[in-house]
Amino acid sequence: MSSAAARAPLRPGIPPRKVARFPLSVPVDVTVLRSGVLDTVPGRSLDVCEGGLAAVLAADLHPGDAVAVQLRLPEMGVALQAKAIIRHRAALRYGMEFLSLSPEHQAMIRYWIDSIDPRPSGGATVAATVPMGRARATQSRQGARVRRVLWLVLAVMVVAVGFVSWKWYETWHELESRVPAKLGEQNAPRVQVPANEIQQLLIHKVDPVYPQAALERSVQGIVVLHVVIASDGTVLELRPISGPQELAPAAVDAVKWWRFRPYRVNGDPVEVETELAIEFRPQ
Repeated sequence: MSSAAARAPLRPGIPPRKVARFPLSVPVDVTVLRSGVLDTVPGRSLDVCEGGLAAVLAADLHPGDAVAVQLRLPEMGVALQAKAIIRHRAALRYGMEFLSLSPEHQAMIRYWIDSIDPRPSGGATVAATVPMGRARATQSRQGARVRRVLWLVLAVMVVAVGFVSWKWYETWHELESRVPAKLGEQNAPRVQVPANEIQQLLIHKVDPVYPQAALERSVQGIVVLHVVIASDGTVLELRPISGPQELAPAAVDAVKWWRFRPYRVNGDPVEVETELAIEFRPQ
């Protein structure tokens, strides 16, 4: 990839970058504080550099929002974690600037960039004019630099293994804790809940993206969805039951990311069925 391509903006309307970024497509988790509650949003990275990254996120964030970012560079083995701030947004594409990237994680990014985009050092012309002893000294210095980076990455991995193990244990424990509830839900009947009542339990909402083809044809209206919500507040099933067909996929893609507080019957969380109406109207 050329330097000019690396420095080109993602699309019109996005500010030019101060540092060249490099393509990277891996899962990324972005955690944001909403109403005093930490909410982790999944997404996928587009590119990365020592100063920040661009990603597609299934969330409604705004420039200026402070977030925590976690992703795993290919073949590095250790997750990269940093605090960042949303600098710009285009639809579901977000540009984030790192605010607190540790020297170890900076070294990880530089090592990864060097592994995919090695810089030329002059090639055969330099080798032909430099004495053999000096060339060997240069190679020795380069080898020492690589070894220092590798040792630094190894140190980061050793320090991070405790955190990774703890995170894995916590995740596994959470999954195990959900198994009895899920088994119980299979035998428990679903509760029918009115739409206005379930809307009061909504804690995370993703607005639908108006399909461009529908906008061009001035298609508008209300899409009604049949929704099944699990006892933990996540959306289990979605099915459009009325409304313009051109708008139904956009409504489903948005509502599947919604989160609700558990609906309780006699103090116990239960699985519910309801209907939600998503309105599409050109601005």
